Amino acid sequence: MTTPSDPFIHPALFYRGPDEYLAGTVPFVLDALAAGEPVAVAVPGDNLALLRAGLGPDAGRVRLLDMNTAGRNPGRIIPGVLRAFADAHPDGPVRIIGEPIWPDRTDHEYPACAQHEALINLAFTGRDLTILCPYDTENLSTAALADAEATHPLLIDVTGRRTSTAYDPQRVIDRYNQPFPEPAEAAEVTVDATNLAEARHLARLHAHHAGLSEDRTADVELVVTELVTNSIDHGGGSGRLRIWATGEHLACEVHDDGTLTDPLAGRHPATPGQLRNRGLLLVNHMADLVRLHTGPRGTTLRTYFGL
Repeated sequence: MTTPSDPFIHPALFYRGPDEYLAGTVPFVLDALAAGEPVAVAVPGDNLALLRAGLGPDAGRVRLLDMNTAGRNPGRIIPGVLRAFADAHPDGPVRIIGEPIWPDRTDHEYPACAQHEALINLAFTGRDLTILCPYDTENLSTAALADAEATHPLLIDVTGRRTSTAYDPQRVIDRYNQPFPEPAEAAEVTVDATNLAEARHLARLHAHHAGLSEDRTADVELVVTELVTNSIDHGGGSGRLRIWATGEHLACEVHDDGTLTDPLAGRHPATPGQLRNRGLLLVNHMADLVRLHTGPRGTTLRTYFGL
């Protein structure tokens, strides 16, 4: 985790309304450009348009990403957005604005968002990098703002900068590592090396019944294959697969007897030529949301695909 001597800087920007948003973000970008530092912005669409207009012609010198798409699944942000940009510029300071939590995030998504913000501190310790994370104080809950103080060592608002006295990212990781509510009804099968084909068939069948496109059905099948294969290889030789539909999602869950010891599992970018240990990374890339619970009684990975 970050320390006072660490070159990695991870501030939360508390803003109220468009004027405070621009006052906190535009100078951050312009200072980076003036210093010759690469800078990226990954924020939800409305704020992206606001910031693009505020930057004017300088917006063309910035990597701009809509977090609604790039970060729909919070588990995708570290490898696919933050590491992707930082690793492309390894020789000097890099600045990024990342806004993974906004008012339209659902209660269903939020725990994964909060854990993501906590894990950033672990993922970038020692890197010459600044990631500024805006928080909408008018429209986010008091719980979300409290979590921001726990996941960011530095806090910024209109009054200035201050050190967070509540900084404790591990507490946030642990708080949201909770067992999931049971589905009302689900198709279920125990999968081992002898019946992988049955798991894939079940995934395709339920994806079709849920009305997913052929491309998305293929994604569901691949995600389920990766999850059960991971359980076979690392979770005791088998896993319990469950699939069900909610009003908004197709959910696919695998539980096994293993304990996940790497908190950044699935968030390490693949290296060139890497052929193994990419399963959870692929799962994060393809699913619309990934939730994880791990503990002494095993590990459960629950993935969601929007209908």
